[in-house]
Order: sequence, then C-alpha cells, then structure tokens
Amino acid sequence: MSAAAVLVVVGALTGLTTVLFGFGGGFATVPVIVWADAAAGPAAATVAVATSSVVMVVGAVTATAATPRQVLRRLRGSAPLLVLLGAGGLAGALAASAAPAGLVHWGFVVYLALTVVDALARPGFLRPPAVREPVSAAAARPFAIRAALGAPVGAVAAFLGVGGSVMTVPLLRRSGLPMGTAAALANPLTACISAPAAAVFLAGSHGPGSGAPVLAVGSVDLGAAALLLLGALPVVVLLRRRPPRIADRAHARGYVALLCVVLTAMLARTQ
Repeated sequence: MSAAAVLVVVGALTGLTTVLFGFGGGFATVPVIVWADAAAGPAAATVAVATSSVVMVVGAVTATAATPRQVLRRLRGSAPLLVLLGAGGLAGALAASAAPAGLVHWGFVVYLALTVVDALARPGFLRPPAVREPVSAAAARPFAIRAALGAPVGAVAAFLGVGGSVMTVPLLRRSGLPMGTAAALANPLTACISAPAAAVFLAGSHGPGSGAPVLAVGSVDLGAAALLLLGALPVVVLLRRRPPRIADRAHARGYVALLCVVLTAMLARTQ
C-alpha cells in the first residue's frame, strides 16, 4: 500500500477516534506521520506534532459543529478554561518548535505509558458512572475541569501533539460522565488547544534534518494533513449524525486498548 493510501486509511481511523474517544487524531497521526516523513531525519517528530495539530483542529471543529447542542450546553461557564487551554497550547507549540526532536518523541511515549497506567490503576475510569444526571441538571453545575488546569493541559498537549483528550476525557469521565459525553466534550477543548498551536507551527520554520516535506508550510506537512483529513472528515460527519451504540464499560476499555496499541507502535519504531 502506498504512503498516500496509508495516510487516507489512518485518517479514517482518526475520524473514528475523534468521535468515539475525543482524541482528535494526535495518538493515531503522530506515529504515522513520523513514518511518512522519515526523510526529514531527526525533525520528523517535530513535523509529526505540527501536522497533527492542523489535523486535530480541523477534525475537532468539525466534530464540535456536529455535536448536539444539549451536550455542548455542559460547557457553559467554562470560558476561562477555554482561554487558558488556548494559552497553554500556544506555549506548548512554541516549546515544541525549539525542543530537540528526541525529547518530543520520548515525551510522547512516556505520556502515553503514564496515561495507560493511570486508567488501569486508579479507580473511576473503567467503571461506568454510578449516577446519570439529566443533561439539564448537569449543565447547571460548574464544568468538571477546573480553569486552573487549562494552561498545563494545553501546554503538554500541544508540546506532544496529542490534543489534550488523553487528559480531559479521564477528568470528565471521573466527574461522572459517560464515555460518549466525555468524548464529545473533549472535541471543543481540543480545538481550543490545537488552533493556536497550529498557527505557531504554520508560521514557523522547518527544523533541521535531511529534507522537508514537499508541501511543507512552516513545520507542517500540508500534503500529509490533506490526505489524513480526506479520510477523517467524512467519518466524523457520518458518526456524529449516526452515533454507534456502545456499552459504557466497553467504550472505556476500548479507549485504554487504543492507547496501548499506539504506545506499542511508538516503541517498535525505536527498536
């Protein structure tokens, strides 16, 4: 299978993870872009993070636009959090642009490993919520994620190119939300992080390496981004309009299983 076909297929999988898990694409796209842009040498990890940020912001905005309004009403009162997520995303992108490529790669691996361990070892994620509040009642409560967490979540997410859902989904889940709602709310949070990060990467310069991608703008491989979005956006729109019915516990287990698959792929590349 050609590299272009692989990117389209991975894009479709990215659309699936965007809807089901709120990932926005970072966990699936970073490893495959590292592979596709191997010619960039040591800068491949930075190109992957930069390209992933563009894919994530487009996918997250599309998914948010297709999310039912009653679900998005839970975001009321969260404006300070959204602003701080964006500020953190900006800082993280600037740091990633200047950081050694190896630091970004291994930071991604460590981040994934810690997330898997946390989900398995700490109670509150794999178990389904004990109480399901009506949407109207839940929307009146303060948002589950404190505004003070916005800057650090945004900075780490943008630095590693993961979109932030791996932090926000567990936080939302442990607040009592079912996986479907937590994943849906992760999309607008991802958009807030990814938008300033994508702007930084598009305005920046390609890092050192043996060669930039042919369609590079800044540190972003626009060719790879376009192919990924070609596969992702139709899936996002279709699944948001006709969401699959998945048991809550199976949904949570699938989230952890996908993290394990991506972690294994990243570790295999280092061998």
